[in-house]
Amino acid sequence: MEFCYIMENKDIELSEKEFSMVKERIFEVAGISLSDAKRTLVISRLSKVIKKLSLNSFLDYLDFLKGSKASKKDAQDFVNALTTNLTRFYREDHHFDHLENYIKQIIATKPRTSNNGKPRLRIWSAGCSSGQEPYTIAMCLYNKFPELKRWDFKILASDIDTEVLKKAAGGIYPETELAGLSANRAKMFERPGNGTIVIPKYIRETVIFKPLNLFHKWPIKGPFDAIFCRNVAIYFDKPIQNQLFSQLSEVLAPDAFMYIGHSENVGRNNPQFSLSGKTLYQYHAPQNSRAVA
Repeated sequence: MEFCYIMENKDIELSEKEFSMVKERIFEVAGISLSDAKRTLVISRLSKVIKKLSLNSFLDYLDFLKGSKASKKDAQDFVNALTTNLTRFYREDHHFDHLENYIKQIIATKPRTSNNGKPRLRIWSAGCSSGQEPYTIAMCLYNKFPELKRWDFKILASDIDTEVLKKAAGGIYPETELAGLSANRAKMFERPGNGTIVIPKYIRETVIFKPLNLFHKWPIKGPFDAIFCRNVAIYFDKPIQNQLFSQLSEVLAPDAFMYIGHSENVGRNNPQFSLSGKTLYQYHAPQNSRAVA
């Protein structure tokens, strides 16, 4: 009986040809460049999907995805399995210190208003994973500037992984997520006493979660006053990284800021951005350009 259990849970073997085919497919559908170092990850994560479909090999699975029997969910499950979601509340602390100072300037000038006459603030968390980043943005700003409750303030939170978005939208996390947070930051969470923490309703209503493949055309106009796109570009090759940053500039408001990951760099191919601090860039719009309201 023990022998059978081991066999049932053994990972499926992956040939070099099959690995190349997996890498080609994830690049085609999501622009993600998998290195050879990700081979073990591919075996571990996709083996579970293949077994669930009662298939016998990676080749069978790849043929299945190309066939008419594969649903949109099957195609999405492939992407979900190969995306990595590592995040926490108040990750890259210096970004939120900068954000507070930047939004303080916006509040002082109130540069734009919405159709309802309220001051307008828009922030995008691109690659939001399980939601800690956009919720941190909201909690950070509401804690510092309570008057934002009277603004037209929204945060778009997008990710290619539909499973983590479902978790994010619920706004419920284990209480261990509070580890390392100051008392001032921890007080923003609701604690029902069952080992979880809950994002308050008014904060959940500020954040709009949407599935989005950054490799495809975006149904987004902007302009955004800030964009967080952290630890996303690292999964793309250099040409796609340059394309991504260029597209992000098109939906940023003039002089707005973009926050990226500690191992990422906008590079010389995107001169519209200037480095303003550790992993944060300011966008300088051409004089004849106008962001869409």
